[in-house]
Amino acid sequence: MKKLLLTGFEPFLNFKTNPTMEVAKGLDGKSIQEYEISSKILSVDFSQSGSEMIQAIKEVKPDVVVALGLAGNRKHITPERIAINCNDGPEDNKGYKPAGEKIFDNGPDGYFSTLPIRDMVDEMKQKEYPASISNTAGTYLCNNVMYHALHYAKINGLNYRAGFIHIPPSHEMAIQQPQLSSWSQQDLNRAIEIALRVL
Repeated sequence: MKKLLLTGFEPFLNFKTNPTMEVAKGLDGKSIQEYEISSKILSVDFSQSGSEMIQAIKEVKPDVVVALGLAGNRKHITPERIAINCNDGPEDNKGYKPAGEKIFDNGPDGYFSTLPIRDMVDEMKQKEYPASISNTAGTYLCNNVMYHALHYAKINGLNYRAGFIHIPPSHEMAIQQPQLSSWSQQDLNRAIEIALRVL
């Protein structure tokens, strides 16, 4: 079977949980179409997460890399169109706060996702899960690991497809922070599974 590397993140900032961990764990070891899923949880650490992504790619040798991240202010599942060569944003879990630095000094300004993001969105919407394409992965760790995965493929001549999908908060998070719009963890898991079936 072909191999699919699926990553999630540990909790970060003022979030006590991270639903991407639960999606990744829930799909780990499962087969979807011709892909066997191997899941990894990445740290929210600018000095480590990119290296962790590359190490996971070396270990799994995937045909596809799909990284997941939490977008606390979004209501849709949002595959990302592009990653940019920039680290910025709030502090990571180690207290480091970048200020617009490049991820790789010799890297291009950006990389477009090589996932079929339009088909993913269309399929999720057809199954009645709100979804839309996002044109910014931000400049935090989500953008960072997407850029790392695509850059590593480019500089090493590897032909795996790679990209990033942001998901909304879970109900568990909204109980802790009532201002959040949320989905059930079951719906989050199912929507990502539907997106992956497009591959």
